[in-house]
Amino acid sequence: MASSLYFILPALGGYTLTSLYLLKNPQILHKKKRAAFHCTHISHRGGKEGTVEGLEQGTGMLELDCHLTRDGHVVVSHDENLLRQTGHDVTISSLNLEELPLQKDRLEVTFYAGHYSTGTDRKFTLLEEVFRKFPKMPVNIEIKEDNSLLMEKVSNMVKQYDREDLTVWATVDSTIMKKCRRTNSTMPYSFSMRRGLQLLLLYYSGLLPFVPLGESFLQFYLPRIINRTYIPEERLLKNRMVIYLIEKLTMKKSLFKHLANRGIQVHLFVCNEDPDIEAAFEAGATGVMTDYPTLLTDYLHRHRSQD
Repeated sequence: MASSLYFILPALGGYTLTSLYLLKNPQILHKKKRAAFHCTHISHRGGKEGTVEGLEQGTGMLELDCHLTRDGHVVVSHDENLLRQTGHDVTISSLNLEELPLQKDRLEVTFYAGHYSTGTDRKFTLLEEVFRKFPKMPVNIEIKEDNSLLMEKVSNMVKQYDREDLTVWATVDSTIMKKCRRTNSTMPYSFSMRRGLQLLLLYYSGLLPFVPLGESFLQFYLPRIINRTYIPEERLLKNRMVIYLIEKLTMKKSLFKHLANRGIQVHLFVCNEDPDIEAAFEAGATGVMTDYPTLLTDYLHRHRSQD
């Protein structure tokens, strides 16, 4: 046993040193991804629950969720069930486009408890309207349903408006992501939940510098907002120790810097106060997602002028 340590310890030490070196110098093994855009400012849900109002706030990217109406229209909406947004307990898929109710004129911001968004534009927006109005704007589209027709319609629309390099597939579900990629493999895509966990395992095992990554974006909660501005429904996430461990395990500057050096953008969300925006950039985020585009715009202007 003692003699084997003479081989194991040097090998382990060599592996560790090589892994750390390649973590800081990933270009040795990996060609850096060259995205068509780089976003520091991302508007969560388009800035205000998926309506066109609020999309022109100096943002660099829109984050949207899409669903399919009964008559086949791709609608921008966070929820499939419209009770929270409209007060009507109906689903988008059960209604034709003209039957969709108006959104509430005063709607609580999901990631900013006790705060409300208001506006005169209460209609649900079509994805095609967003593409027409903002032809050069990068858009992150989250697909929450295992709906092949929805994926096909989104893909066809992306091709129609010639924006495959400007539109990102996003979903937490790995199965859905595989189907999105099969539907359109030319669009960049983000880490799913399972792939994000695999990323952490690769990082802590030291294997990450040796493994190729297909994703172009990592989008993740800023843990410090949980149970403060964002109150989750999951009982597990209400535990302070769990949130502390999540923050310690995930907010790693060396991990985020490694990803950035490989051309993978890191977006932390949802930051609706200046201290959270600052914390996200301090953690190594390349971009921040917010429900308040003007707040983030003002923050970036102030800090650029200070620099």
